[in-house]
Amino acid sequence: MLNLERLRTLDALARHGSVSGAAAGLHVTTSAVSQQMTKLEREVGQQLLAKNGRGVRLTDAGRLLAEHAARILSQVELAQADLEEQRGKAVGELRMSAFPTAMRGLLPATLTALRAEHPGLRVSCHEMEPTPAVAAVVRGDVDMAVVLDWYNKPLPIPDGLAKAPLLDDPADVAMPAAHPLADRTEVDLEELADDEWITWAEGEFCHEWLMFTLRGKGVEPRIAHRAEEHHTQLALVAAGLGVCVVPQLGRDPMPAGVRTVPVRHRVRRHVYVVWREDAARRPSIRAAAEALRAAGAGLR
Repeated sequence: MLNLERLRTLDALARHGSVSGAAAGLHVTTSAVSQQMTKLEREVGQQLLAKNGRGVRLTDAGRLLAEHAARILSQVELAQADLEEQRGKAVGELRMSAFPTAMRGLLPATLTALRAEHPGLRVSCHEMEPTPAVAAVVRGDVDMAVVLDWYNKPLPIPDGLAKAPLLDDPADVAMPAAHPLADRTEVDLEELADDEWITWAEGEFCHEWLMFTLRGKGVEPRIAHRAEEHHTQLALVAAGLGVCVVPQLGRDPMPAGVRTVPVRHRVRRHVYVVWREDAARRPSIRAAAEALRAAGAGLR
């Protein structure tokens, strides 16, 4: 009989395309992945992996079995959802991810509520940017992800995922207190065309949004500094080293020496949670979505 955990390893290899990627997705060592695959090849009596340069590739038999493994694991997910639904209680393990400011601004209240209301539910959280978080939900590495898109730049969501809105998160421009526009009640982004900008890392969804938005207004921003964490960006602003866009979620406490000015035409992030449709009947998914919505409502 085929071993489910070894099929899960094969599925991870097919999805990630490498032993190291599968190991990272499964939170095990590369040697553990190799050992599982050796045992699976012994079980089926066929070679499933072949060397490909410094890496490996699936053989024809490996691809065939990986397709079956994906369907089997999907059925296991459905079975788990049905059992949880029949029991009617949010129990077991739930793996969540959230982007950094949601991790700070939403997850503490969410996790506290889940612990109080569903003591049989074990929740683990991982900080993750929106694009890799969506991929992690698709792969099954996490059960749910709190993600975002911007008012003018949606985040692509693949088929097979469900989503629920949590809140709209307004963003302001943060600037040094001595900035000529610091005492304004609102500002246009174009007025900051000559400023140095502090932004997120290259390739991050929020950085790509900022470039898209400023260039759409005819502004080619001068990027002075990059930092993934908003509080690091604000520390650079406080030091007089540039300006940045800073959403309201999770940004307090603000450092001394920084002023936030609303954008004249409001700039907002849409924050929502996604999960796989085949897990939608799980009470733990519904409980977590409800707790997240309550935490978001408490911020309005």
